[in-house]
Amino acid sequence: MVRIEPVIKIYFMAHLEVQPKRSKPWWIWAIIILLLVLLAAMLLRKCDAEHSDALRAANADSTTNVVAATGPDWNSIDFNTAPSSDADITDAEIEARAGQTYTIYSLGENILFTSGNNDISTAGQTKLKMISDVLKKRFEGATIGVFGSADATGPADENKELGAERAGAVRNWLVSGGGVPEATISVRSLGEEKPVATNETSAGRKQNRNVSIVVFPKQ
Repeated sequence: MVRIEPVIKIYFMAHLEVQPKRSKPWWIWAIIILLLVLLAAMLLRKCDAEHSDALRAANADSTTNVVAATGPDWNSIDFNTAPSSDADITDAEIEARAGQTYTIYSLGENILFTSGNNDISTAGQTKLKMISDVLKKRFEGATIGVFGSADATGPADENKELGAERAGAVRNWLVSGGGVPEATISVRSLGEEKPVATNETSAGRKQNRNVSIVVFPKQ
């Protein structure tokens, strides 16, 4: 008698061996391809961003180097350089000085400001108007630094802050009241550094409390 079970087993085993392997559905391949495309796009975007950052850094360094090479040497200023005559400055209380590459116009604190604060006085406004007219007439495109100075009484850091406040007040007036282009003027504080007179006397300390407008003509 023939046993049926082995025959059935052999049949099914043979049937399984000849069955073709099922391939993955098309939508799975579509998802895989889409993910690969997205990954490639992300990598490209990252590379572009890094390249752009590198270019911006290079440009920034280049700009800094150009400014450093062509900008005024503020440390070279001698605030005790010899006084000079200026036909456009007719006010005796405006002190004009001239270096080889710059011109200085100085005004005392007592002339510029009202007592006890940094508001520009009426007399100070008249004198700053004369200076601003000269700046616009003869120094178009010049680089201008407004320096605030103080005497040596009190803490040095407070004197530095006071010099910055005085210089800032004058700069603001030159822009708003004198029509000098804002982008051409910077504020700098000397505080008690580089005094123009001795701090041992009342008269000397009075001279050291001033604001100087330093002009580097356009090259």
